[in-house]
Amino acid sequence: MPTIYRTAESVSPKHPDKICDQISDAILDAHLKEDPHARVAVDVAGAHGKIFIAGEVTSRATSVDIRAIVDRLAGTKLDGSPLEIIESIEAQSPEIAQGVNTGGAGDQGIMVGYATSETPELLPLEYVLARNLNKFLYKTWPYDGKTQITTLDGEVIAVVTSFQHAPKSELTAKVEEWLEQDPLVRIHQENFALHVNPAGDWEVGGFDADSGLTGRKLAVDNYGPRVPLGGGAFSGKDGTKVDRSAAYIARQIAIDYLKKHDAREVFVYLAYAIGYPQPVEATAIVDGIQQQISGYDLTPEGIIQTLNLRTPGFEARARYGHF
Repeated sequence: MPTIYRTAESVSPKHPDKICDQISDAILDAHLKEDPHARVAVDVAGAHGKIFIAGEVTSRATSVDIRAIVDRLAGTKLDGSPLEIIESIEAQSPEIAQGVNTGGAGDQGIMVGYATSETPELLPLEYVLARNLNKFLYKTWPYDGKTQITTLDGEVIAVVTSFQHAPKSELTAKVEEWLEQDPLVRIHQENFALHVNPAGDWEVGGFDADSGLTGRKLAVDNYGPRVPLGGGAFSGKDGTKVDRSAAYIARQIAIDYLKKHDAREVFVYLAYAIGYPQPVEATAIVDGIQQQISGYDLTPEGIIQTLNLRTPGFEARARYGHF
């Protein structure tokens, strides 16, 4: 029997990339609250006292308070003063809009959905463990932080974690507490290794220590590195952007096919052409056997209706992965 190593990471909501994701989705939510048909594609970059917000928005919303969103999610500079905000937001290109207005996809792209029977969440084991540990530690240290889990044949062989404001001795004790209580954990007894704040304890994090960017944690947003990445980022995009909406329906289809066929794992692949409503590919691979997908409305509008994607609530999805 071959030995199989698998590794996945998770980052806390205060990681600079995740702050940017949340700001992008909070801006989307604010527009959808006033205008469910808003077209939004907003990217955020932040570092060392500055936040740059750029993208395209076509919306009837009039009371979106970007300053309040940034202050709530990103906080202040080390000296307590507000972050500087630089905005560059324009309306959606009319040449793109002409394809979207007729129900077509807002861009070309390939989206991958996945489901596996190995965890209750129907997600890869190493991914779920890394996320579970991150959530557990964040309750004590709600700051910038990362976790990483490596498994060998389904047993945890290595844990790596670094958290801001978390003394190594206390963080180690918390990790050991989690290892004992998470029902999915099985420890590899021969070679288990624990790496806690391996570069040393640290107090400066977030935008004070590093830059952040919307969409830079794609593997965390999806299923971890075991599963191929398809299209682009999710955060800051309304449902007409198939990067997001088709990835969401691909996950739903993968779950449906997993249950329907009592399968071990399912991959779903959807591909689109800009301006065209129907996908150019819609296939599922169920335990290694490919089949065509049927029974779903896979047009952008159909996906939006099926998954209710004109309702605010995306900011919460940006914190710990979208599935």
